[in-house]
Amino acid sequence: MGKLTTYFAHVKEEIQKVIFPTKIQVRQAFFAVFIVVTVISIFLALVDLLMSSLVSAAVGA
Repeated sequence: MGKLTTYFAHVKEEIQKVIFPTKIQVRQAFFAVFIVVTVISIFLALVDLLMSSLVSAAVGA
């Protein structure tokens, strides 16, 4: 039982060392990820459209 108590004491110490992001940092990271994902999605959609039209033209369908 002593090891378990020591373990949780160490966990509590480590959690106190963690620096959690502020709301502003979370919001900025969210918008950055959202913009990057949107741009990459649009790029991949255009590449898919181009490739499908090239394959359709090559096959003659």
